[in-house]
Amino acid sequence: MIGRLLAWLRAAVLGAPARLRANAIAKLARVRDAILGVPKWLEEYRSRTPPGAIAIHVVGSVLFVASVLLFWRQNALYSVPVLALVVLTAVGWVTHQGEIARWLTMAATALTVSVLGLIVGYLVLHAWDAIEHMGPELLWRLDEPFWEPPTPEGNYTLTPLMVGTVLTTVIATLVAAPMGIAGAVFLSELAPERVRVAVKPGVELLAGIPSITYGFIGLTIVNHYFYAEFRTPTLASYFAAGVMIGLMALPTVVSVAEDALSAVPESMKSGSLAMGSTEWQTTKSVTVPAAFSGVSAAVLLGVGRAMGETMAATVMLSHSKGIPDPFFDVFTPYGETLTTVIASEAPSATGGMHESALFAAGITLFGSVMVLSITAQYIEWRMHTKLGGNT
Repeated sequence: MIGRLLAWLRAAVLGAPARLRANAIAKLARVRDAILGVPKWLEEYRSRTPPGAIAIHVVGSVLFVASVLLFWRQNALYSVPVLALVVLTAVGWVTHQGEIARWLTMAATALTVSVLGLIVGYLVLHAWDAIEHMGPELLWRLDEPFWEPPTPEGNYTLTPLMVGTVLTTVIATLVAAPMGIAGAVFLSELAPERVRVAVKPGVELLAGIPSITYGFIGLTIVNHYFYAEFRTPTLASYFAAGVMIGLMALPTVVSVAEDALSAVPESMKSGSLAMGSTEWQTTKSVTVPAAFSGVSAAVLLGVGRAMGETMAATVMLSHSKGIPDPFFDVFTPYGETLTTVIASEAPSATGGMHESALFAAGITLFGSVMVLSITAQYIEWRMHTKLGGNT
């Protein structure tokens, strides 16, 4: 017994280096496969692509990069590679249409991502002075001054602007979300065909009205109504601006949500009706849950428009910076958001800390919309996982 135990221990001790060596060899093999995977991918590309298309891809990529670099350096010769790229693309479209179409889509995607990256980099670069100067107080400061230059460098904080953005966005969402979903359900499931054909184009037409028109109506009618009937402290208020922005976002929510509800397969509704459910029970328990990802995307799209709305809020708000007390006071004399401060003060900001603070406001707004977009994608993924559908 003892002899067998000693033999097992010796085998375990002596075998440890062998196991470690085998583990290292396996890891090296995985690294080698990963490195050698690139030539394999290139080999697959070469095998399925004609030589003429490969030559067009290579030359076109070189011309594309050269035109972007020359344009970035503000060199007037950038038009030469652009013209050559157009001619090359035209020739390739005649000879190798499928491969050229694939290359053009890839180039368009790369250009889009590059432009987005350049925009983000430009914003961060120009906002860095304000970020470094104010530190955490740029986003969280409860004491005045909020947006005044008591020193040569200035003293700026985005806290009152963020509060104003949140208040107007929440009010707009409370207006647009329930009314938009109800309108979409009516048009998709309950309205007669003649009503749907007449109302749906009208709703989409309302979505194309310029925001300055909504802002002018809000300034001349909505603001004066609240001021005269409810004796608000000032003519402008977050509540009036939020209501008007919500009405602006309403056609977008109705149109997108109605498309999502109409995309639910008819077999799902027919199956529910065959089981004895009423039309309203089918709408409530089958159609709306099945299209929830599309409906939620419609609401978030409307919220994104409300959050990024500029002209209507610029016209309707008072442009006085401060934190309401309490912070949810939507009839406060203060009135400013992230978008309105950029629109109203960008023409007068010639540089320095003031301009850097405006770029910081742009970064904050960009980050908020990005979080909203990621949330929409997450909701869509959860509903896809739960329901197993594509709506």
